Amino acid sequence: MKNCFHFNMDIPDPDVIFHDGYYYMITTTMHFFPGGEILRSGDLKKWEHHSYVFDRLDGTPEQRLEGNGHIYGKGMWAPALRFHDGVFYVAFSCNDTHKTYLYRSDDLKGPWKRNEIKGFYHDLSLLFDDGKAYAVYGNTQIHLTELDQELTAPQEGGLDRIIVDDSSNPNLGYEGSHIYKKDGRYYLFLIHSCRDRWRRVEAMYVSDSLEGEFLGGDIFDNDLGIRDSGIAQGGMVSGPAGDHIVMFQDSDAAGRFPVAVPFEWQDGRPVFRQNCSVEECELTGLCGSDDFQGGHKDFWQFNHEPDLSLVKFENGFHVTTDKICKNIFYAKNTLTQKTMSPFCSAEVTVDASDLNEGDFAGLSAFQGDYAFAGITREKDGYYAVMLSNTSSGGTWDLSGEEGTLEEKTAISGSSVTVRVECDFLKDQATCFIKTQRGYIQTGKPHDLRFRLDHFTGCRFALSCFSTVRSGGTAVFSDYKNPAGL
Repeated sequence: MKNCFHFNMDIPDPDVIFHDGYYYMITTTMHFFPGGEILRSGDLKKWEHHSYVFDRLDGTPEQRLEGNGHIYGKGMWAPALRFHDGVFYVAFSCNDTHKTYLYRSDDLKGPWKRNEIKGFYHDLSLLFDDGKAYAVYGNTQIHLTELDQELTAPQEGGLDRIIVDDSSNPNLGYEGSHIYKKDGRYYLFLIHSCRDRWRRVEAMYVSDSLEGEFLGGDIFDNDLGIRDSGIAQGGMVSGPAGDHIVMFQDSDAAGRFPVAVPFEWQDGRPVFRQNCSVEECELTGLCGSDDFQGGHKDFWQFNHEPDLSLVKFENGFHVTTDKICKNIFYAKNTLTQKTMSPFCSAEVTVDASDLNEGDFAGLSAFQGDYAFAGITREKDGYYAVMLSNTSSGGTWDLSGEEGTLEEKTAISGSSVTVRVECDFLKDQATCFIKTQRGYIQTGKPHDLRFRLDHFTGCRFALSCFSTVRSGGTAVFSDYKNPAGL
């Protein structure tokens, strides 16, 4: 009996294809750059980082974290990955620019050619059929729109219709479209929520033609015994591991975890296996240690588009500030990597000798409710600090408050080694400072929450920000994450 494959890392909105002996998965990368991360696997169980699609998008002031601008909770969402006539296509909408982007290449390593598709296509899927291309997209009302030959706009006079409607759902109506043609029929996979409570449910609709009626309903309402949040939003893929639908599950502060669920075709419909056991995927190159010698490893992404004039990799990661910030959310050039559930830790040494008075530099469990361990410079010397934030606004509201100073300890010298440990069974982060006696806890364990202000799982992050005068520089070195390989 074939197993389900479960990821223990935030890899939301997966879209998967099988090509030339490998499965390829693309994921939402939102406000992290480079973006459009693609993973590769030979068997659906062992996955590795393969490539990124883009280094930057439009370079708007908000994407660059200029002033108080930002694109938290926005950016690149729910990409589609397709291969057609020797070309790979990646398409997605961006919720800060309200544009739809399409990238194409004959190699998943790039280079990628970019164009825009006129209009805004939420959670779109691409379909190539009989010499034509279509986008299927939308929230609650699912649209099918024929595109022009250049894939830059709707085809004038082309097919354009609503094919499924879930307007009466009081929670989440249909979205997350994934459309395919198989054996002459059109299969549309969608997510929506239970009507009486929030829970992910996968649905499927089928039609004999793009002009005909799409009929269907719920096909998968199950949590596989992992957690009671449902598993949904994904599409199907066929390969040497058999037929699977690759969806994802909400996993609280740790993020949204993909799950590959096997099925069999019976009478033109997927039938899921009973009592499917769950195997953890093996993830390589998606997080890990780094000495920052001459650059950084591929598992790092910057929070927002970086300003590389303020960054240097030379015996460490050097980052200089150019503005005043209230908290780490607005710190340019914050370098991040994914965490792993259920437990993980990271540590780093921070050289603060070139910080200005009022500067902070350190390592955090990075999301809306962050926990930060680091160092600050004051008039009379250097202090090891633990900062935290607990957002008090609505789930979409990014906190503009200064971090709460949980603990401050005077240190000798201008450098410190800190550690942050994450326990996702409790959704807590605990901070430590290294002393001659070993690591000593600083501050209390801090509660982490998945909120829509960031809309991402918790990450480890290296940040430097100024509260009095810009121009200070921190140097991060000897970053260690034992979970990464």
